Amino acid sequence: MKLIPHSRHVLAGALLLGSLLGGATTAQAQSSMPETQRVQVQAQAEIKAEPDMAMLNARLWERTPTIARTENTPSDPQALADARKRLEERTGELIRTLEQAGLESKSITAGSLSVRPDYVHRPVKKDEPPETLVRTQLERPVSLRIDDLDRLPAILDALTQAGVNALDGVTYDLKDRDAATDKALTQALEKAHHKAQLMASTLGVELGPVLNIQETNAPIFAPRMMAMSAEAKQGGSTPEYRSGEITIDAGVSVAWEIKN
Repeated sequence: MKLIPHSRHVLAGALLLGSLLGGATTAQAQSSMPETQRVQVQAQAEIKAEPDMAMLNARLWERTPTIARTENTPSDPQALADARKRLEERTGELIRTLEQAGLESKSITAGSLSVRPDYVHRPVKKDEPPETLVRTQLERPVSLRIDDLDRLPAILDALTQAGVNALDGVTYDLKDRDAATDKALTQALEKAHHKAQLMASTLGVELGPVLNIQETNAPIFAPRMMAMSAEAKQGGSTPEYRSGEITIDAGVSVAWEIKN
């Protein structure tokens, strides 16, 4: 049968109307389906772990002689070379001292050389114009990984003896972070399961299969900075380095179906 143009438009409209009616019928059927009864709980877990390693950052620097600053103050190549030589010698001596203190060479990272101008404002008398002086600072950072915390006091003594210019602090950490975060997450899930079972048994229902699992917050791991006793801070006794404990938090949200 051959359709004339008018008939084609009528047929297309009928098909479209049928599609819309069918979609509406499906939506009505879905809305009339009973909603799955569920119990949903949230749980938090916190574990504390004793650190078993530490990271330490120190810096060495050397400076060229201070000179008056002008618009185009040239750098003295010989002064820069002398400062760099002194810095490299001190860095090498520091590494040797640390190795003698029991630190393995693979645990010592000597960073790259940085060079920057260092401006100094000289005090002036009342009637004198202000004057800015400039010098060049050459710096090397040194990072240490300490796997044996009992060696920490000796290593800090070695750094002091080597004359480091800055000690940026000690951060305590865990060698196996994944194991600690897995433990916190497991405990959070176990707490959620216990809460759901308690609620179900109290209300006289039975838990079905798990419908949904979600982390409300991923395990939070924060390394701990070094702490010292109050007596040591006041200079009343030998410094005591206390690692304390590292706290890891985890949270989950879990939903179970309620059996009919």
